[in-house]
Amino acid sequence: MVLKLLHTADLHIGKKIFEQSMLEEQKHMLQQIYDIVLEEMVDAVLIAGDVYDRSVPSTEAVELLDDFLTALIQARVPVILISGNHDSPERVGFADRILEKQGLYIASTYEGELKKVTLQDEYGEVCIVCLPFVKPAVAEGRNCAEAVANILEKEGADFAPDKRYCLLTHYFVTGTNGEIPRLSESETMIDVGGIDNVPAYLFAEFDYVALGHIHRYQQIGKEQIYYSGTPLKYSFSEVHSDKSVNIVELKEKGQVEVRRSFLKPLHEMRCIKGKLRDLIAPEVVGAAGVSAEDYIQVTLTDREELIDPIGTLRSVYPNTLQILMERSVAEDVENMESRLREGAKSVEQLFEQFYELLTGEALSENQRLIVKETLEEEER
Repeated sequence: MVLKLLHTADLHIGKKIFEQSMLEEQKHMLQQIYDIVLEEMVDAVLIAGDVYDRSVPSTEAVELLDDFLTALIQARVPVILISGNHDSPERVGFADRILEKQGLYIASTYEGELKKVTLQDEYGEVCIVCLPFVKPAVAEGRNCAEAVANILEKEGADFAPDKRYCLLTHYFVTGTNGEIPRLSESETMIDVGGIDNVPAYLFAEFDYVALGHIHRYQQIGKEQIYYSGTPLKYSFSEVHSDKSVNIVELKEKGQVEVRRSFLKPLHEMRCIKGKLRDLIAPEVVGAAGVSAEDYIQVTLTDREELIDPIGTLRSVYPNTLQILMERSVAEDVENMESRLREGAKSVEQLFEQFYELLTGEALSENQRLIVKETLEEEER
């Protein structure tokens, strides 16, 4: 049998979206991954960093990961994981040498040599090389590209030309021609075009590169270099993205097959738009594939003032997470700033002009009176 791997990354266990805990979603997601492992008869699971969302994870987050890893080890499926930029290397790597005896291989820090895990199939050995997120200074580099080059140059000297190698790492990898990966709003601490960028050509000697760090599934260039993406949607910019894990079959040297196994969330993320009264109308709720239980981002197009719109929406869509107000603005931001700078203005005039630029409407007489009374009260 050929070696079959499951590649996932960026679990971000313990993450919150607009203060909404994702732990139940993550528990549901990890159960699906476990089921895929058994169904596909996977030989090993690769987790490419950002296991937790915070460097100091909550007790609940640690317990959830522990349950997942314990289930895999009890099923006799080795797990190989590295730390990402969100993780605390020391916490992720706790008791790593003891856990290796149980089939859990953790590479959380770099101390001059990369951890390697050797697996076997009908074609011989496959070496999984583990490169966690390393700050440039640790590897004597001025940037991430130089640091990674220094590390891999040292390791590559021992590579056998006929042996298969897989790299597990966590970086912002750009294509051979400088193509930048597609991002989403949920990525943080990414310096596009800066010191974090690592060019794909540095990985030329690897048969498969399992990446973490970017939250959208994608292949980098035409090489066997893949981001699995997050197994859950962590921002509304991903509402149209399907989430999955990569199933990787390493055949004879140079022959790799990669396919996606899709995941279904406990609650979908949806974006809806319209007037408040229309969105809560019985004939609209549940239409266009939107469930009342979905995580909802609402863009309201109402022009008039609304009383407690979030409360009204949550009475129908209990998992409303974000409300945006659509306003037609006559000028763009540059014109707005220039108009506000024109001449000396009183506070009342500035406030009135600012309100008009944001809403496209002038203050009413009653609103002007409120502004005036408020300013007089502040002066007193």
